[in-house]
Amino acid sequence: MSAPLARRAAAEAVGSAALVAVVVGSGIQATELSRDVGVQLLANSLATVFGLGVLIALLGPVSGAHFNPVVTLAVWFTGRRGGEGLTGRDVAAYVPAQVVGAVGGAVLADAMFARPLVEWSTHDRSAGHLWLGEVVATGGLVLLVLGLSRIGRDRLAPVAVASYIGAAYWFTSSTSFANPAVTVGRAFTDTFAGITPASVAGFVAAQLVGGVLGLTLVAGVFGRRGTTPVPATAGDRQEGTDLTMPSLP
Repeated sequence: MSAPLARRAAAEAVGSAALVAVVVGSGIQATELSRDVGVQLLANSLATVFGLGVLIALLGPVSGAHFNPVVTLAVWFTGRRGGEGLTGRDVAAYVPAQVVGAVGGAVLADAMFARPLVEWSTHDRSAGHLWLGEVVATGGLVLLVLGLSRIGRDRLAPVAVASYIGAAYWFTSSTSFANPAVTVGRAFTDTFAGITPASVAGFVAAQLVGGVLGLTLVAGVFGRRGTTPVPATAGDRQEGTDLTMPSLP
């Protein structure tokens, strides 16, 4: 990553804000257009898929397009021994930028639909099966992000990560928040996509557990860095892991 840290942190803040604005805004729009919860979830998930893919493609070359503290920590953790990728200083800049951006995105979405700018969510999501859904969603995300890098398919990240999040909306009980920053941001809006503040800690804890699970799966499936054969496919990288690849929610 050649961009100065300030620009990279700004890209993380802008990307996180835009992502949450898409999630919350599309949720508000869906509930205004239909009373069918299935239709609402379909509209919300489709908007998230398209928005996330565009954001990764646009901001990935600047910051890696993490938009997610778990992904940032996973990327830092895997690169710390070799002195590659993110530094502790990068992490200290990225994570607050992601959280502040996510809160700003929720406020922006509420403003666009003439709702109170800050209204704590009343959507309770405190249940063991929902936490399990977050563990699965986040673990799969980390496996995907680092796995793509390990096999030299970084260029697929915008499509692959967005597609995974879209699928996880439907196959996980929690609708795949999979992102501590987004979780915090969604507590600031009492809308379809919201989560009550009392539920945030459980979701974030589950996401951190999912991050550890994802790192374990990467090590088990791909082995240590530098040991995975890279396919000779035109247009793909032909070298070791790129720890700055685009990723996500």
